[in-house]
Amino acid sequence: MLDQIHWLAAVTVLGVLEQAYFFLQVIYARRLFGISPPKISGPPEFERIFRAQVNSSEYFPIFLALLWQAGLFFHQGLAAALGLLYLYARYCYFMGYKASSSERLAPIYFSAGVLWILIAVSALGILHFFLSHYVGLNILQLLTA
Repeated sequence: MLDQIHWLAAVTVLGVLEQAYFFLQVIYARRLFGISPPKISGPPEFERIFRAQVNSSEYFPIFLALLWQAGLFFHQGLAAALGLLYLYARYCYFMGYKASSSERLAPIYFSAGVLWILIAVSALGILHFFLSHYVGLNILQLLTA
């Protein structure tokens, strides 16, 4: 069983480490700009870092659910590759937002596109499972026949 989920687990750990890095960036920015919790406003430089971290953490559960569904029901390797693309796009988003609010746009659109692909392959994988398991219809055999 572990050989069927090891890539998904590795991407999950990388994602958690990325989230930790984003959290640390907010802590460093709080110290740099003298903004104590619970305050969330300050200079634009701080607010961009804070928003980038919050936005990334808001999407993280969605990403994890789709990563695992796509990996378990469709293909682990494809899901892991898409997961790595998503994490890279999120890193680019964070760094772009940190520099300027306009620099976040291309990476956020790219990461959203990756999420849509993960949704599609998850849905296809789950549909295939239900059709083959409950209806006895194997789409893959029909396509190769």
